[in-house]
Amino acid sequence: MLKTASFLLCMIGINVFAQKTDTVFLEKLMKSKPELFSVVLNHPEKHQVQVLYTQIKRDKNNKPIFTSYSYNLNDHHYFYPASTVKLAAVIFALEKINDLKVKGLDRKSTMITDSSYKGQTKVLKDPTSQNGLPSVEHYIKKILLTSDNDAFNRLFEFIGRAEINTKLKKYDLLNSRILNRLAIGDSGEPAKHTNPIKFYNGTVLVYSQKEQYDPKEYPLTLGNTTMGKAYLDSNEHLVNKPFSLAGKNAFAISDQQALMKRLMTPEAFPVKERFHLTPSDYQLIYTYMSKLPTESDYPKYDPKEFWPAYAKMLYYGREKDAQFNPDLKIFNKYGDSYGFIIDNSYFKDEKHQIEFFLTAVVQSNEDGIFNDGKYEYESICYPFMKNLGRMLYEEAMKAP
Repeated sequence: MLKTASFLLCMIGINVFAQKTDTVFLEKLMKSKPELFSVVLNHPEKHQVQVLYTQIKRDKNNKPIFTSYSYNLNDHHYFYPASTVKLAAVIFALEKINDLKVKGLDRKSTMITDSSYKGQTKVLKDPTSQNGLPSVEHYIKKILLTSDNDAFNRLFEFIGRAEINTKLKKYDLLNSRILNRLAIGDSGEPAKHTNPIKFYNGTVLVYSQKEQYDPKEYPLTLGNTTMGKAYLDSNEHLVNKPFSLAGKNAFAISDQQALMKRLMTPEAFPVKERFHLTPSDYQLIYTYMSKLPTESDYPKYDPKEFWPAYAKMLYYGREKDAQFNPDLKIFNKYGDSYGFIIDNSYFKDEKHQIEFFLTAVVQSNEDGIFNDGKYEYESICYPFMKNLGRMLYEEAMKAP
C-alpha cells in the first residue's frame, strides 16, 4: 500500500512539473503581424503549416531548460519531409562506423559502392573531394552544404533501411520512417535492396559489407497522405486523381526537433541516451550545418547555383541578396519538394545569449497539381519562413 501511495505521489509530481507545449503564443504573435502572415494564417490547412518553437534558457550549471510553443502541430497529419530526413542519415552513418569498431575504418576511408540489384548504380570516384575519392565524411559535407541527393542515397545504402528505422525507434522518433532513396524514383521492392560496399585505406581493404535486404514496411497511422486534385506521372501525363504519398518517407515536426535537440544539446540528455558520436563527429556536423556553400573549397560550388543563403530558409528565406547577421549562426537541415518547404533549425547568438530551436513546414500548390513544378515557393513559402525566423529572433532579443 505504501509503495502504491509513493508511486502515485511520484506520478502526480511528474504531471505537475511536466512542461506542456503552449499552443496560443505563436498564433497570437503571428496574428499581430497580419502584413507578414495573413496569407498563410487565413488558410492554415490549405498551406499545411506546422510550427514548433523551443526557447532555451540555461541554469547555473549551464544545463539547457526547454520551453516549447507550437502552432497547428499534428504529428499524424502527413507532409512530405523531403531532404530533412538526411540529417538522420548523417548521424546514423557516423554512429554505424563507431559501432562497427573495425580497425582502420573511419569516416575518411574510401567508400566504394558496387551494385547487385536492378536499378542500382556504382560509385568509384568523387571529383568534388580533395583526393577525388568518395567517403562518408565527404558525403556528409555535401548533404549539409547543399542537400546533395546522391550523397544521402549512398549513406542510406551504407546504413541500411532496417538499421535506419531501428535507430528512429531507438531514439523515440516514433512518427517517422525512412523508406527509400531520393530523386531517383526509388520505391517498392527496389528500395528494400541496398548496394554492397567496400571501404579502403589506400589500397588496403578494411571493411566489406554485402548487399542488404529489408522486407519490412514500417506502417504509420497518418492522415493527409493523398493530396491535390491531379498529378503528372513519370511520363509527364496528367492523371486526374489525387496524388498519393502513402508509401513515402515520413518525419514529423516533433521528431525532427527532438533529433535536433539531441544533436545540438547532448548535455541535456543522460549519457546512455545520447548519439554514439565522437567529439570530432559533432564538430564535423556543427561545422557543415552552419557553413555556407560559398565558404567551402571541397566541394567547391558555383555561387550562381548555390548562393550563400541557399540552404537557409528560416530567417533568410533563401534570398540571393540576403544580408547576413554577423552575430547569428543557424545550424539547420531544410527540405523542399512537392510544394513543401521545411526547415529544422537551431539558432545561436552568443553575443546576446540567445538560442532556440525552430522547426516549421509550409506548403503552397495553388493549382492542386503535383509534379508539375508549379509551386509558390517564392511568393508564399520563402517569405513565411523568413518572417517566422526573424520574428522569433527579434522576440528573443526583447527578452530579459
